[in-house]
Amino acid sequence: MSTAATASPPDAATTLLELRGVSKHFAAKIAWPRDPGRTISLPTRVWRALTRQHASVRAVEEVSLEIYAGETLGLVGESGCGKSTLGRTVLRLLDPTAGAIRFGGQDITHLPQAQLRPLRRRMQMIFQDPYASLNPRMTVGATVGEPLEIHGLAGTRARRDETVAELLLRVGLRPDAAHRYPHEFSGGQRQRVGIARALAVSPEFIVCDEPISALDVSIQAQIVNLLQDLQAERDLTYLFISHDLKIVQHICDRVAVMYLGRVVELAESATLYREPRHPYTQALLSAVPVPDPTKRRSRVILQGDVPSPLRPPSGCAFHPRCPVKDKPEACFKEVPRLRVLGNGSQAACHVAE
Repeated sequence: MSTAATASPPDAATTLLELRGVSKHFAAKIAWPRDPGRTISLPTRVWRALTRQHASVRAVEEVSLEIYAGETLGLVGESGCGKSTLGRTVLRLLDPTAGAIRFGGQDITHLPQAQLRPLRRRMQMIFQDPYASLNPRMTVGATVGEPLEIHGLAGTRARRDETVAELLLRVGLRPDAAHRYPHEFSGGQRQRVGIARALAVSPEFIVCDEPISALDVSIQAQIVNLLQDLQAERDLTYLFISHDLKIVQHICDRVAVMYLGRVVELAESATLYREPRHPYTQALLSAVPVPDPTKRRSRVILQGDVPSPLRPPSGCAFHPRCPVKDKPEACFKEVPRLRVLGNGSQAACHVAE
């Protein structure tokens, strides 16, 4: 694991990826059902026009982050909070609605695809579902070798096959796996193929989008160890998206916690797990099992459901479920911004202190 594990990194740390106020909204249409009691007869198309409203799903809202070269930044939160959307947006697989994205000092927010292609060599992605992310009609060798062909790195066919064999061997697969198809492998082996494909173009930055959530527990540790070994060997930088807080604690240098599209806490991993400041982070960590019968952790039970990103609450989006009593008026009216706290962490909360 890298050693750049600080919420405020040393001056020598190099910013590889910088996000400033990044948002991603999706257009949505809300169709209200017909009123069974109405007596006025209208044409169907007219009724649909009158009862259809346009709305926007605020999947990611004003996220500002810096990811430093050689570190692993964890991104955690409940399902649907915008983690995967943010991961795809920083790679420009999705175009941001607002904000700015800088990679390696270059503004890539509005780069056309033709100019983005050379940057694809420097940033890759490992997907959550190791089966759905592989083409079932392509052999493993063709899948791993495809990025080499796209970026003109294949050379001769013999050289390409040699490179593919080396990559498969490095991720723990036999070189003859190149001649087989994805359905012939287990879930863990398919994820190794996905990792080999991401490594083919020698990237600097990899978004790991819940790379172990679909795997057996016994296989998860192997994949995590492989990712750490590869990071040490190749000086990789990871954005590690996960809902498994124990794995995040093990592999990540810093952790960002998301709720309803916003980052609500950002801290060094050790600080976050020892002294969480945001009430949402405290609730998440209270649900993590402690493998010690002599230690008991008080459980924080959140009431209600996560609000809809179509109509987020005013003020702090977490206030309808926040367990803090006697909340100040600002919680209901003002959106809290990330601010540095006494322990060096950052929290977007009016009562974090």
